[in-house]
Amino acid sequence: MRKTSIIIPIVVVAIAGLLSAIFIVDEREKALVLQFGQIKAVKEQPGLGFKIPLIQEVVKYDDRILSLETTLIEVTPSDDRRLLVDAFARYRITDVEQFRRAVGVGGIAAAEDRLQSILNAQVREVLGSDQVTSDTILSEDRAGLMLRIRDQARARASNLGVEVVDVRLKQTNLPEQNLEATFARMRAERQREAEDERARGREAAQRVTAQADRTVVEIVSEANKTAEITRGEADARRNNIFAQAYGQDQEFFEFYRSLSAYRNALQGENSSMVMSPDSEFFDYFKNDLGRPAAPAGQ
Repeated sequence: MRKTSIIIPIVVVAIAGLLSAIFIVDEREKALVLQFGQIKAVKEQPGLGFKIPLIQEVVKYDDRILSLETTLIEVTPSDDRRLLVDAFARYRITDVEQFRRAVGVGGIAAAEDRLQSILNAQVREVLGSDQVTSDTILSEDRAGLMLRIRDQARARASNLGVEVVDVRLKQTNLPEQNLEATFARMRAERQREAEDERARGREAAQRVTAQADRTVVEIVSEANKTAEITRGEADARRNNIFAQAYGQDQEFFEFYRSLSAYRNALQGENSSMVMSPDSEFFDYFKNDLGRPAAPAGQ
């Protein structure tokens, strides 16, 4: 009985020691076996691992792609239009030994602090270069700028034992104090463009009006010319007809001319007419035959 009571605690201690010597690494992790802070083994493949109980410890790190969001920073492109930019990065731990030596016991938190500093520095360097303007940042060239930031950040983050997989710019805004000035400048530019358009419109309208006026003058002049020619031809033809008629029957022609004179002189608008009764104007009224009276002595 006493023997059994001694064996059981020994077995329990042995089992506990064996269990504490075993650790499990799954497919999402990498592990380091440390002895008094020194790296003794690296476990990168999933499965069971062993360590010396009480002497060695196991530190595990995430082997998946991790995300990091940067703080909002201010950059000044080459056109001196200040912008507020924030970004996010995707990264993963590629060398756990170097990662441990670089960040120590700080782990992921310490690594992200240093990585954020690297990203902010590269964002400022790339977006503040001489070839980059605010319009470039907001255009299709934005993708190329993000690749430059990623490549430069990847080169500097390799000392941490991590790989920067991707970098993206999220927001690109103007500082509050610059918004009103920017809006005022945009309004001024739009007003100038509108005034230019109105000026070009007025100029075009003047050209169209001048052309129309010129066309009207030309048409009216041509019409007057044609009318005068037609009127002259008609007058000439009328005079020719009168001349022929006068030559054929002089007495009838005189009679017709007298009737025309009567019609024109005796219109309803005339209130009165004063002339001598012996006037030749009424010769055809004095003769019953409708002929002018013969002169005395004939």
